[in-house]
Amino acid sequence: MTAIVLFIICAAACKKDYLERTPGVAISEDEIFADPALAARFADNAYNYLITKYVRFNDHRGTTAQASDEAVSGNSEGSVTSLNRGLYHDHSNGPSLNDIYGVWRLMYAGIAVHNKMLARISEVPASPNASVPIFDAKRVEGEMRFLRALSYFELTKRFGGVPIVDKVYGVNDDINLPRSTFTQVTQFIINDLDVAVTKLGTDAEYGPSNYGRPTIGAAQALKARVLLYAASPLNNPSNDKSKWQAAADAAKILMDGRYQLQATYGDILNVPSSPEYIMIRIKGNTPLAGEMMQDFSMSPGSGGAQGQMNPTQNHVDMYDMANGLPITNPSSGYNPQRPYENREPRFYDNIIYNDRPWQGGRVEMWSTVDANGRTLYGKDYNPTITYTATRYYCKKYWPEVYRTVGGSTTLLNYIYFRYAEMMLNYAEAQNEAVGPDQTVYEQLTEIRKRSGILPGTNNLYGLKAGMTQDEMRIAIRHERAIELAFEDHRWYDIMRWKIGAQTISVPMKGMDVIKNANGSFTYNPIVLSGTFQKTWTEIQNLYPIPRNEIYKSKGILTQNPGWE
Repeated sequence: MTAIVLFIICAAACKKDYLERTPGVAISEDEIFADPALAARFADNAYNYLITKYVRFNDHRGTTAQASDEAVSGNSEGSVTSLNRGLYHDHSNGPSLNDIYGVWRLMYAGIAVHNKMLARISEVPASPNASVPIFDAKRVEGEMRFLRALSYFELTKRFGGVPIVDKVYGVNDDINLPRSTFTQVTQFIINDLDVAVTKLGTDAEYGPSNYGRPTIGAAQALKARVLLYAASPLNNPSNDKSKWQAAADAAKILMDGRYQLQATYGDILNVPSSPEYIMIRIKGNTPLAGEMMQDFSMSPGSGGAQGQMNPTQNHVDMYDMANGLPITNPSSGYNPQRPYENREPRFYDNIIYNDRPWQGGRVEMWSTVDANGRTLYGKDYNPTITYTATRYYCKKYWPEVYRTVGGSTTLLNYIYFRYAEMMLNYAEAQNEAVGPDQTVYEQLTEIRKRSGILPGTNNLYGLKAGMTQDEMRIAIRHERAIELAFEDHRWYDIMRWKIGAQTISVPMKGMDVIKNANGSFTYNPIVLSGTFQKTWTEIQNLYPIPRNEIYKSKGILTQNPGWE
């Protein structure tokens, strides 16, 4: 019996908790779907099977940023380290690495709920005497199709083709289903989204009380992302231009004025609503002390427990200067002994670095030798405890207002889709389909303008005029790495672009910071110890199907190449 069956059973069991039955009082499925209020609550239960936070990579703490070249796990978390070394099977069968088996199980559990609701939606009676229906069958169908499409996309971007479960199976049915191809699952997703667009409402129609539910815009955004992945090198080895054009056209649909870039970038995860948000998980204010973020992101010197979310020097070096030029350009003005001066504003929005003014003091990630020959460390760095492996912390996950004293609360939204991503999706697809035309430039310049990069004499915000397609491809990938940093994109971009050899299988670096006797600092980039290095082989462009699923399928479920 596969996990698909197990979670159809689980979904039925979960209804007891979700519907809060009185102990000993059974509610049958027929009773649920005969009552609009209970049916609406059953439909809402489907949202419990979404990915809802960045810090989720294992049972303790960890993100995809630590798997990619964006960051390392400062305390050498075992499951993240195993992933870094390509030892996916070591953690793919249990709960300790949620991005593999955890996602497989969660998505199919949700799909069981979606299928059940879609199968019985016509049985739910109209809401009696209600001006606003308790159960809106049209909207619910749109939501279920959207959520099912999103679930299958989360599977395909990790595993490629997977079994399609599109109906309700009984517990005695044999559903050891073979894998459908990536193309077949992608078409299934697109079919669901095309229906969802006709059933869902607009952002304006939903209003604040439904903020966070998928709208027409969310369905269109998911379709644009799905088609972008389908056109990418991993899934489009022949580089079929029509696939790129389809992805560009899908993204362009969202560029009709409904959404716009938020005026500020630095608080993109931390506002309750935004003209840039297409769909988010609303995160209300919660006590910081009860959040994993305190333990995960904040430096111990500032009240955190481990502060293990450490951006790499590899990522830091990607940030341009304020004039939009890369630090490798002799004209940029970069000074390696003043490496944090005059960088583009998104650097200061995303990265906490040594001697940065912070919460009434300064961040201390230095070491020094006193007159007695003893090595001393700043309050935010200690290699014997592994406060930070790289001498950086992630500001995007740790806004300055978050303090452990004074009852601070957190507001850190999980963004499913925002408009800047759609602009980048369009730019990438359009460049691959037809080349770097004016519309491609427009997306990048608007994003860089919003970030605060200086326009320059040609108003290209540091971009080179007249780029070739290859040059523009590099520019777009660079822009995604910065604009979408730490938002759950980079790891999967590396996989779909098949660039792990250039980004993961290279030395992971940090910064050595020496405090001199006069209070100045000496900066020297260093290669991190072997504990923090990562390996890459081409089989890692896809995750392995969890071995338990292979074993339980009686040989029907086949493994991804190289993981046998």
